[in-house]
Amino acid sequence: MENLLPPTGTDPAPSAPQSPSHMDRDLGLPQAAALNIANMVGIGPFITIPTFLAAMNGPQAMIAWVIAAVLVTADGLVWSELGAAFPGSGGSYHFLRELFERYRWGRLMPFLFIWQFLISGALEMASGYIGAVMYLKYLWPSLDELPLPGGASCLAATAALVVSLCLLQPIRRLGLLSIILCAGTLLTVVVVIVAGWLNFDASLLRLPEHAFRLDRQFVQGLGAAMMIAIYDYLGYYNVCHLGEEVRDPARTIPRAVMISIAVVATIYFSMNLAIIGVIPWKEASTSQNIAALFMERLYGRSAANALTLLILWTVIACMFAITLGYSRIPYAAARRGDFFQIFSRVLPVSRAPYVSLLALGMLTAAFCFVDLATVISAAVAVRIVVQFSGQIVGLILARRVLPRERFPFRMWLYPLPCLVALAGWLFVFVSAETKVILGSLAVLASGAIGFAAFQFFHRNASPSPPPPA
Repeated sequence: MENLLPPTGTDPAPSAPQSPSHMDRDLGLPQAAALNIANMVGIGPFITIPTFLAAMNGPQAMIAWVIAAVLVTADGLVWSELGAAFPGSGGSYHFLRELFERYRWGRLMPFLFIWQFLISGALEMASGYIGAVMYLKYLWPSLDELPLPGGASCLAATAALVVSLCLLQPIRRLGLLSIILCAGTLLTVVVVIVAGWLNFDASLLRLPEHAFRLDRQFVQGLGAAMMIAIYDYLGYYNVCHLGEEVRDPARTIPRAVMISIAVVATIYFSMNLAIIGVIPWKEASTSQNIAALFMERLYGRSAANALTLLILWTVIACMFAITLGYSRIPYAAARRGDFFQIFSRVLPVSRAPYVSLLALGMLTAAFCFVDLATVISAAVAVRIVVQFSGQIVGLILARRVLPRERFPFRMWLYPLPCLVALAGWLFVFVSAETKVILGSLAVLASGAIGFAAFQFFHRNASPSPPPPA
């Protein structure tokens, strides 16, 4: 097993093994679960509830939360089994490399994942910063009047770069900070849930006529609502990106994944019901800062301002967790010779992968100037074909050729969770808008071209000089 980061800032030869004694396994179950939960909660529900309700034109959209929870639970079992069997840094990159390396075309899969990830990961992070600006406008109504290039989106882009810079420090310090940030995140959602249930009006949940009529419009609406719900659940696998830094990964990773899904599914369902039990769903479906409106309706403007500050804290926690985990993916690929070597560079003191962090920060900053609805849909759709579907197929193939002891954690009711997850992902993908589907396929096509170019330059590159004795 290789250690996560090399001790110097040089580009190591991909074939050079690292001593296990150098590994810093500083993430136990509390830190691992905290990183997942902070990633999953974030600002997602606070910005997606209006679009979510509008997708199915009524509170019956709550069924999408339940179905999406079943989907991510099934997929979480896939991640758990892979994370326990292959506890390396890079998440899906590491899994796809291990699963497909025995095939002639095996190197294409991890490269395609990294290629699409740089887009989908940055889109996912950009959505958080865009949503944060929407709530910042509630505190500062004249924000759009500032003479900034690109308007308020410039603030979102700047924040993306600042967070990336703040993560250039040792992982031990970041593991402790993750628990502190996660505590603030949980406080935010608890405040909303308690306030909502204390003032809950069940009459506001009255369904519109023919709410569950099974026709084309219902199916399309369910697909759109599930896309949003899945976007909000994203992050249940974040600990897999830091596998080499996890203590006892065969036990910690599955537990962290399952605990975070159970906790966040309960939080989301409760919070959504709490909000639409106070704000009529038609009014909620048009709000840009629904949580602030919710608190102002109950306790006045001062309480709403306080909640908005907590929501901004939640954004910081989410972006901290997600950027930390995602930065390890291009780094891990480059270190093993499967991506451009510049991404393998690290700082000599903190050992942070600064090229990967800054590249993600700059891409995220660029996507902060795209509209929120497109960012959310594309962030989910782009990763379905290679990442989610690819590793499910890979796990099924690996189960047939690898010995049983290679999998210290084995999912329950196999292969049912794999089949449920695969069917769910394909349904969500084909339910997306045509422009999103075509854009996702274009990203993969460009990735294939990029892989051909990478292979050409890799074959013609001069060999790296041997390290000094």
